[in-house]
Amino acid sequence: MAFRFSGKQDVYIEIAEKYKEYIISGIYKYGDKLPSVRQLGLELGVNPNTVARSYSLLEVWGFINAISKKGAFVIYNEASTNCPLFKAIYELKSSGISYEELLDIAKEVYKND
Repeated sequence: MAFRFSGKQDVYIEIAEKYKEYIISGIYKYGDKLPSVRQLGLELGVNPNTVARSYSLLEVWGFINAISKKGAFVIYNEASTNCPLFKAIYELKSSGISYEELLDIAKEVYKND
């Protein structure tokens, strides 16, 4: 699963965001092991420390659990966010709609209530 870096933010954040997307979309499921730091670094052409930073960020966000000398495992459970609205908003974000645009849409929908 290769991807191109946009250069709009730090590489480690881009990697973390992409893997968050992979997890939320179900490419990686609860209990799956992510590629090793070294393996993903080679695949993406980045320093393994960059990947380690990405994994640390994913861990802070609650998507993975990194276990020393065993690897990083998905702990995100879709049942906890099994909300159609969450998925719809995430898809809108992925399609390029900004936070402000989303708020404008919501205001328009609710303006007559």
